[in-house]
Amino acid sequence: MVRVVAMAGVAAAFLGAGAAWAATETFHATLSPASEVPPVSDNGKGEATVTVDTTTRQAAYNVTFSGLSGPATMAHIHGPAAPDQNGGVEIVLGGKDPTSPITGSATLTASELSDLEAGKMYVNVHTAAHPAGALRGQLSK
Repeated sequence: MVRVVAMAGVAAAFLGAGAAWAATETFHATLSPASEVPPVSDNGKGEATVTVDTTTRQAAYNVTFSGLSGPATMAHIHGPAAPDQNGGVEIVLGGKDPTSPITGSATLTASELSDLEAGKMYVNVHTAAHPAGALRGQLSK
């Protein structure tokens, strides 16, 4: 009886530790008008951090920005795209008219996680003066 209980305790310890060992990856981007495709003239700047649990594909994001020519109208994670290309909207950040900081979470698809790990996702902040994007930054580890 003691042996069974001990084995159950060991199994529970391993199962509980598995959750603690879940891999997380952190991606960062510096947002600038010069990184837009094509580049735009704006004085804004920003930063973005995305942390992903690769087991659940749950992503937490934090995007900050300041100095834009006007209020932000939208913010997104776009992809798949190289730094010199534009991609479609993958994840909406902060809803309509977001303010800094934008924080939240989203569950990535397997394809989105793969694109993020390959450096093919970027953060874009839009304004009325720059509806295609005022700030952009490619996400990288």
